[in-house]
Amino acid sequence: MTPDEDPLGPLDPDFAAAFQRDLSRPPCQLYLISPLDVAGDFPDRLARALDAGPVAAFQFRVKDIDQHGAARLAEPLQRICADREVAFIVNDSVSLAKRLGADGVHLGQDDGDAREARTILGPSVQIGVTCHDSRHLAMEAGEAGADYVAFGSFYPTTTKTVEHRPEPVILSWWSALFELPCVAIGGITPANAAPLVRAGADFLAVSGAVWQGDEAAAVRAFAAVLADHSAMETTRR
Repeated sequence: MTPDEDPLGPLDPDFAAAFQRDLSRPPCQLYLISPLDVAGDFPDRLARALDAGPVAAFQFRVKDIDQHGAARLAEPLQRICADREVAFIVNDSVSLAKRLGADGVHLGQDDGDAREARTILGPSVQIGVTCHDSRHLAMEAGEAGADYVAFGSFYPTTTKTVEHRPEPVILSWWSALFELPCVAIGGITPANAAPLVRAGADFLAVSGAVWQGDEAAAVRAFAAVLADHSAMETTRR
């Protein structure tokens, strides 16, 4: 669905200029997404990343592997997250999330309904839904009981094929109208993250910017960006 196809129509770009974050919302936080290859030394890399700075959640995202293999790869990563009180989120698979007793599941538009996931996983599991560039899809996800909605891709990315490119104003609109957290995703780096934080993102979902280099340095760089913005918000209080 393109912005022109969103039943709600285009957003006024001036909305972002007038946006001010509700100071009752928690500061924006970091949400790590795994690379597709989590074998080998990746558990050590994950531990280094989580020890380098504040991380709210880690999404386990692997493709083209059966559930038994995925579970074997996931279990040590899940323990690393649990030891550091970082939420462990499974991408796409409700059944794998249930098998692992994961903290949450992230659903794409073709990965099932949030209501069904809630029935299977129970009331305490976090359910996120990809909503691309569509306010309509995000509102539907909220009505279905999602715990957060994800918009993107905001920037070019090599992690996956990009079909949807929302403007940051969608984060401002969502944050101004709804309490449900919103996640910004897609090509986010420490250098380009600030506009998304200012626009109202509750979480920055990042992958390549962390795992394609020094993961600890990248997490520290993101932490500095988020701390700077949090300090600016504090002065407004």
